[in-house]
Amino acid sequence: MKINEFKEMSSDELVLRRAELKEETFNLKVQKESGQLDNPARIRTVRRAIARIETTLSDRSKSKAASA
Repeated sequence: MKINEFKEMSSDELVLRRAELKEETFNLKVQKESGQLDNPARIRTVRRAIARIETTLSDRSKSKAASA
């Protein structure tokens, strides 16, 4: 997903999506260790999506703190 798609989501949706992606990361790592991972590049994609969500949430909290 692109950063713009995350910016359009609400904070609650982002937190939920982040949890889903962290679980997916765990599952992908387990698959990698057991030799069953079909697409190793998926781990990188998921990690970057988590980082984008973290950045979006951080920006929102900073903007709320600045406006308060």
